Amino acid sequence: MSKTISTHHALIYVMVTTAGVQGDIGDRELKAIGRIVKQLPIFRAFDADKLTHVAQECGEILQDKEGLEAVFGLAAEALTPKLRETAYALAVEIAASDLAVGKEELRFLAMLRDHLGLDKLVTAAIERGAIARYQTE
Repeated sequence: MSKTISTHHALIYVMVTTAGVQGDIGDRELKAIGRIVKQLPIFRAFDADKLTHVAQECGEILQDKEGLEAVFGLAAEALTPKLRETAYALAVEIAASDLAVGKEELRFLAMLRDHLGLDKLVTAAIERGAIARYQTE
C-alpha cells in the first residue's frame, strides 16, 4: 500500500493547517515553518525550494468542505507512530510561534491529537515543552 503523500508533505500540511486555523497565516508562523523546514533533521532530504508549492497544495485541499478531514487523513496515513508525535510537536511549535494560542488552535490541536491517535500524556509533555521555550517571564 503506497502513501498518497510523502512524510515531508504530511508534516508541512500539519504546520500549514495549524498556521491557518485562525483564518490567516501570520509572518511569524510563516517564518517558523521556513525555519523548521531548513533546520530539522527530518527535512534533510526535502528541497526547501518546494515549500511554497507544498503549502499551496495544502491550501487547495483545505478549500474543500471536507478539507480538514482530508488533511488529517493524509497525515495519519503518511506518518509512522513516532512521526505522528513529531507532527504534533511541529503543530504546537507553529501555534506557539506568534506567542498567543487561541481557542481555535487549542481545538485544532485536540482534533489533531485524536486523529493521529496520540496519547494525552505525550501531547501534554510536548505542549509543556513549548510553553517553556516561549515563556517570556
